Amino acid sequence: MTFPPPVPQAAGYAGEITPEQAWRRLSEDATARLVDVRTQAEWSFVGVPDLSSLNRQPLLVSWQVFPSMGRNDAFADQIAELGVDKNDVILLLCRSGVRSKAAAEHLTSLGYRSCWNVTDGFEGPHDEARHRGVKAGWKASGLPWAQG
Repeated sequence: MTFPPPVPQAAGYAGEITPEQAWRRLSEDATARLVDVRTQAEWSFVGVPDLSSLNRQPLLVSWQVFPSMGRNDAFADQIAELGVDKNDVILLLCRSGVRSKAAAEHLTSLGYRSCWNVTDGFEGPHDEARHRGVKAGWKASGLPWAQG
């Protein structure tokens, strides 16, 4: 299975990468790290990417703190504490791609060299019935995930 190449960003972070491209990158590149920037509640109740078939785990670091949803001021420190190097490929994922884009821009501003936003995130946009997870994103792409 081949995927088109990721789309480079003009400035601010490396660019956009689809969930399928992110999976491929994780499969082929030992330096690639998937960082899920959602909240503990989302990880627990909505689910997380399952990288076990790759003998890997997603890194779970909230960009915003629930319930206030204020920015996690310790975000970069927590990323570093997990052993993420500034030269690693960092694939950032949230619900729909907004928080992960902000996190990618932030890490890039701190000297991380290859931060990618996973387009449409874990659940993607709403469908016609206002449900997520069926139109686009990690779940809708049929990539492995686990809940609870």
